[in-house]
Amino acid sequence: MINARTSESSAHERLYRALRGRIMLGELPPGHALTLRGLAAEHRVSMTPVREAVRRLVAEGALTLSSSGRIATPEPTIERIEELAALRALIEPELATRALPRAHPALIDRLALINAAIGEAAERHDALGYIRTNLEFHRTLYLRAQAPAMLAIVETVWLQLGPTMRALYGRVRRNEPPRHHRMILASLRAGDEPGLRLAIRADVTHGLRHLATG
Repeated sequence: MINARTSESSAHERLYRALRGRIMLGELPPGHALTLRGLAAEHRVSMTPVREAVRRLVAEGALTLSSSGRIATPEPTIERIEELAALRALIEPELATRALPRAHPALIDRLALINAAIGEAAERHDALGYIRTNLEFHRTLYLRAQAPAMLAIVETVWLQLGPTMRALYGRVRRNEPPRHHRMILASLRAGDEPGLRLAIRADVTHGLRHLATG
């Protein structure tokens, strides 16, 4: 019995992380429907871990569950996009500010390399690669803030925005890294806290507001 429960717990965690990653990276478009049976068959697990993984993702706002039992990725309204953009604008500049004293040259060089990878993904029109490396750029910086509670909140916002970010990428068709990343790197090198806060705020809201008003 213990082994069976451990196996189900492990299956649930694997499925949860796999689905969470796919949603955060925008692999599933807004309004994409899922079924418990379909997920169980795809991942070769029983219904119990599927239900638990879906329950957690619904609680995090990564999936919606209608009164009829339909499971889908969210289709954010303009108001919801603006709310999530506002959350990013509040929390991410604070994370960057807390990371600034620990932004040693090796970290900045690492961020510059990640930014180059974002540019390569943009040139290839690789939407998933672009979103993945863009999130890596921000997460790499924010980890230096040593503020796990704030980072967890931000990652939940990213999760809720995953399908929307994919839609945004398709609309703006980027060919280079976000222009505000150059400002972020320059501010880190200069130890410029006001400039860093401004650059982060502009970077995390520019695209979303374009989508909300477009």
